[in-house]
Amino acid sequence: MDTKVTYLGGATFLIEVGDMRLLTDPGFDPEGTEKSEVPGHDLKKVMSPPVAAEDIGPIDAALLSHQQHYDNLDNTGRAMLPQWGKVITTPESAEALGDVAESLETWEITALTNDAGQTIRITGTPAVHSETPKRVGTKENGMIFSNRCRGTLAVVAAALLTLGALSCAPTPAVVAESAPQTEASSREVKYRSVEIDGLDIFYREAGPADAPTILLLHGFPTSSHMFRELMPALADEFHMVAPDYPGFGNSSMPLVDEFDYTFDRLAEVVETLIDGLGLEKYSIYLMDYGAPVGFRIATRHPERVDTLIVQNGNAYDEGLLEFWDPIKAYWADRTSENAEPLRGLLTLDATKWQYTTGVRDLETISPDNWGHVQPLLDRPGNQEIQLALFYDYGSNPPLYPSWQEYFRTYQPPTLVVWGQNDPIFPAEGAHPYKDDLENLEFHLLDTGHFALEEDGETIAELIRQFLRANSSS
Repeated sequence: MDTKVTYLGGATFLIEVGDMRLLTDPGFDPEGTEKSEVPGHDLKKVMSPPVAAEDIGPIDAALLSHQQHYDNLDNTGRAMLPQWGKVITTPESAEALGDVAESLETWEITALTNDAGQTIRITGTPAVHSETPKRVGTKENGMIFSNRCRGTLAVVAAALLTLGALSCAPTPAVVAESAPQTEASSREVKYRSVEIDGLDIFYREAGPADAPTILLLHGFPTSSHMFRELMPALADEFHMVAPDYPGFGNSSMPLVDEFDYTFDRLAEVVETLIDGLGLEKYSIYLMDYGAPVGFRIATRHPERVDTLIVQNGNAYDEGLLEFWDPIKAYWADRTSENAEPLRGLLTLDATKWQYTTGVRDLETISPDNWGHVQPLLDRPGNQEIQLALFYDYGSNPPLYPSWQEYFRTYQPPTLVVWGQNDPIFPAEGAHPYKDDLENLEFHLLDTGHFALEEDGETIAELIRQFLRANSSS
């Protein structure tokens, strides 16, 4: 569907998506118009718009970030609002404007359909207006920002062209996106990010917010990308959140001298996300690096953990065999000589090896996996990040006894789905869970490290049946 964006001055854009015509923050006063909003803060229009409001043509909807400020809604724009098909804005602005406006809450979706039957969705997202943002978490709104103009909106067009930064930076946005003419599927995955400690943390989210929640924690060297098929498979019945850790996927990648790349720190970031989203009870899917991240969270907040889903995630010394010998040497002596062999784990051949070793049928493993992962590993500075985490993985075995004590004390219902042909976390690491957990469902699958790639459908159904029987939320 063709999209055309026309800049009309200030924060005003005309966005044409197919036959749909949207207008942002209408400002059409002529040059020289003055407005005093507060003492000492006068605004003067220095340029007339290239087209008059009455000549703009039919508008299906005006997307209004907020009505409090003249540079986002001037006199002419305000007078024209009743003539446009719909005005979508924040709850505060909708209340002020009255019947002419429709309120859009954070993450609420409204659909626009024109006479030609074309439909697009408008999604309200958290936003910031001019002041330093303060992250606030609520159960209803997830990550929102507190400031004098809470809930300000900007616009992202269908082609993901960000417009909001031109009006009040920084401003995440209302999202206008092309959509089918049917209602959005309950299996749809949303792609979101929040600011945590100055970092943009990306996460995928799917499923009803009031359904039992699964926190999906990815492994090395991938990201939430590994859950791209599992999430829609389960989103009809479960609420899922899958973050990217700092340095991985679509999250920020500060360098090693800018961020403490340890498993303690990764767990703190994920825990902050959990708190911000208001997740009070959840199952945890733990895979590879996700195990030390998730077990740190679980032992700190055992009352929050509904169940555990362990997929090639280690918590026992028995699971660290010969693959780990060069990494253990690095733990013992952190030298450049000991680091050099580990750099070989960051190459394209090594990434392919992780995805393909131990699988039944190579032709079922999509090369899109290493096509996604390897360019991220090849970013300048990322090798040093991965070496830092290889080294800090040595902090995990000393915690195994406390994790095992957590299993014995709290007895979380646990599903083990393990690729038994994995040379990194072999099946020897799966069996000891039987010694500590009483409510344990145990499956060894004839596949490799990234078991979801070959047995995703099987794992999804096992999770569905396990949670139906064991979830308390």
